[in-house]
Amino acid sequence: MTQPTRRDTLRHALGGAAVLGLMDRALIGPASAQAAPRRGGTLVYAQCSGNRRGGDASNTRHPYFMIDLITRSAYNTLTWVDEGLKVVPELATKLEPASDKLDVWDVTVREGVLFHDGREVTAKDWAASFELHRRRNFASQQIKSTEVTGKYGLRFFLDAGNSEFPYVLAEYDNVVMPADDWEKIGMTGVGTGPFKIVSADPQRRMVFERNENYWRKDQPYLDRLEVVNREGQMESAINGFRARQFDAVLNIDPRLVRQLQGEADTDVVPATSGDQAVIILPKHPGSPFLDVRIRRALAYAIDREALQRIVYGGSRWGWIGNDSHMAGTDPMFVARPVGRDLAKAKALLAEAGFPNGITLPTLYYAPQWPEMGRYFQVIQETVKEAGITLSIEERPNDGYLKFRQGDADVAKGNYHKFAYTAVGPRNPGISLFRMRGANNESGYWSGPGHDRYMELYRKAMVTPDAGQRKTIYAEMQGICYDEAPAILPAGRNNILIKRPTVMGLKNHPQHWSVTWDGVWKA
Repeated sequence: MTQPTRRDTLRHALGGAAVLGLMDRALIGPASAQAAPRRGGTLVYAQCSGNRRGGDASNTRHPYFMIDLITRSAYNTLTWVDEGLKVVPELATKLEPASDKLDVWDVTVREGVLFHDGREVTAKDWAASFELHRRRNFASQQIKSTEVTGKYGLRFFLDAGNSEFPYVLAEYDNVVMPADDWEKIGMTGVGTGPFKIVSADPQRRMVFERNENYWRKDQPYLDRLEVVNREGQMESAINGFRARQFDAVLNIDPRLVRQLQGEADTDVVPATSGDQAVIILPKHPGSPFLDVRIRRALAYAIDREALQRIVYGGSRWGWIGNDSHMAGTDPMFVARPVGRDLAKAKALLAEAGFPNGITLPTLYYAPQWPEMGRYFQVIQETVKEAGITLSIEERPNDGYLKFRQGDADVAKGNYHKFAYTAVGPRNPGISLFRMRGANNESGYWSGPGHDRYMELYRKAMVTPDAGQRKTIYAEMQGICYDEAPAILPAGRNNILIKRPTVMGLKNHPQHWSVTWDGVWKA
């Protein structure tokens, strides 16, 4: 039997030969297929999503703390996840496993790329940047170390095999910055992206100007790009759009689509999928969610179709989740085998000792999306029919992350909350890893089901064939359905509005992966 080459392994790891073809070709050239883009002009957009890591005066230029985390306005990564959620190269020209165990990966970085200050990017800058990323980014913590193998050569050593490692390199945090002490790196805001940061008002506004030395020939087209934070102020953002203060507004409430489609000088641009809500079920001492029967009862009681219909206006703008972190449009997504079942929910509560129903703790949420209040009101009303009394409480975005997470060490008594968080769509490896017991989003899940889940995850990560991984991922999603470590009832398709004169602006399921270098104004 012929042994697969590393190139074969990469092809299977990424799901097909087409990606390899892209890996072999330089990506320098216009991103938009439209005729004769015009150079010049300023584009101002408003962002309605909350950024729980918004910076202050000391760090707001850093990619981890930018106003909307759309880091590709000023920075670049080795790979990028496109609008179809396929991984493609950005500043990597070659990427392949250097070990049959998939725990060592070799990367060749693009030559001739300049930082905003004119210095050339080399592998040393990438190595220094990843020294920070592996300490701070959840997906990059698997990187044990990096080794510079040449001026443009880099080798990654992982703590275990990862067949989907190219997706990790596309994470919005994993940008390249000039080499510096890892505690200081990135604070200057110097990157390689199409625009340079010229001013920043923390959590309010950032202003960018064209990078004349950008590595993509003849791009960007715009002279100036401005982002304005309208977190929790969607009506203000839309009124600003109508008053021509903004050329685009990102992440609007999907229920407004029908109204906005009828307005003059307005284009509605949906993404193929988008974010979803994670309802965290805490499993600390005294929590009702230590009992899997109560978790299952809540999962069966929620009317997910009502969420899709009432909150999102139907399947075009929202989708039904399966209680894993997988997005509904992912080809490896497995739908819940049973939808709402009030009889099962009531029977489970009775078996758990609550034949007359149960009053759950308060469920907390923050208005990270405009429709969040409506979302949780639908949940609150529909679970009543199963005998579940659920109070809900909105908390401000500021300080919400710290509030809901509590302390991972339950012995300290500062328990994590029964609360919501937002999660965006990623590749299956990263998405399913989020349900690990060490992560707050799983409510610190444990037990035999969790152990089997993580055993399957580790198996998938060293399985180069995408078809075989699909079978493994299906079993993992089945465990999420059965154990309900968290509940992810329904997701939203990200939607932006723009002026018809704004050309080349594509929406993205990952709102942080929107790109601006190919955008121009007619």
